[in-house]
Amino acid sequence: MATHDTDAIIPLEVLYHTERNWLLAWLKRTLGCSQQAADLAQDTFVRLLARNQPISAQAPRALLARIARGLMVDHWRRDALQRAYLQTLALLPEANYPSPEVRLEALQCLERIAQLLDGLKPAVREAFLLYQLGGLTHTQVAEQLGVSSRTVERHVAHALLHCYRVCFE
Repeated sequence: MATHDTDAIIPLEVLYHTERNWLLAWLKRTLGCSQQAADLAQDTFVRLLARNQPISAQAPRALLARIARGLMVDHWRRDALQRAYLQTLALLPEANYPSPEVRLEALQCLERIAQLLDGLKPAVREAFLLYQLGGLTHTQVAEQLGVSSRTVERHVAHALLHCYRVCFE
């Protein structure tokens, strides 16, 4: 796209027509799948539309790439969660296998938990998950992570506060 005045605003329709092919090509190179690239390109523009904010003419490709990258991470996270969940289900006896509705609800719940924990430092997230979902005490988590019990307490408190803020913002 040509150089733009830094105060200029680009209408979404113009951005779509001028940069869609570039975004699609970038996503195809990144993902290696034209179908996924098309879906994510469309989702990127839908995200911009939902944002309902003016789009600066300064570095529009960087904005598109940043949004698309976030959507890719979300997609990969959902895929990883789904694979892990399905692998766990495969270990269950057939009699205990949940219905499709329950499986969908569980996957949606796992995705929401992942979104809640997004943005936490890995050490904080791991301490929180071990404590809350792993059923370990602060001391056990500390031993497993090689940190002090007080550090685990701070990590868990930080994660709880983060989740509270995300839920009630």
